[in-house]
Amino acid sequence: MALNFYSFAKGVVSGILKPLYRVEIIGTEHFPKEGGVLLCSNHISNLDPPIVGITAPRPIHFMAKEELFRVPILKSLLPSLHAFPVKRGMSDRQALRTGLEVLKQGNVLGIFPEGTRSRDGKLKKGLSGVGFFALRTDAQVVPCAIIGPYRPLKRLKVVYGSPIPMDELRERKASPEEATDYIMNHIQALLDEHR
Repeated sequence: MALNFYSFAKGVVSGILKPLYRVEIIGTEHFPKEGGVLLCSNHISNLDPPIVGITAPRPIHFMAKEELFRVPILKSLLPSLHAFPVKRGMSDRQALRTGLEVLKQGNVLGIFPEGTRSRDGKLKKGLSGVGFFALRTDAQVVPCAIIGPYRPLKRLKVVYGSPIPMDELRERKASPEEATDYIMNHIQALLDEHR
């Protein structure tokens, strides 16, 4: 039932946002067709989650800030869209456990490593929770770049990069902070290449 609602919602939102922002999707051929995927994107607008949700080839389980689950209509809607709450700062153990479970079950976990929107569009430092997920699972890590502006009828690009090679960092037990910086560098490279 949840998957049916997700597909229905994706179709409705896609029909509105894709023509409104003339969304151009690049690189979906890089997206793994199966297995756990940690999808890491820059964050420039409140519309980023639906934009990534309608452009990614597979359903995404998003970490969403806890405050959204206190809004009456969203409280019942968000779980149907595979979202789960996280307390600000990414030190929320329950959210970390849920995220690990999503990946171990072979699903896609969507994260905005910056933790909050970038006001000037420049990529900010990522939070270490992202590196934690990348190191603690064998999920493939896919970088994503959203390149604005979010203005009606101005082209918006969503770029999916090739999975980031994580084996070397996993083998030498790199720190979550180092893994996060490594992932952020790949997102920055996509932004630089496609701007």
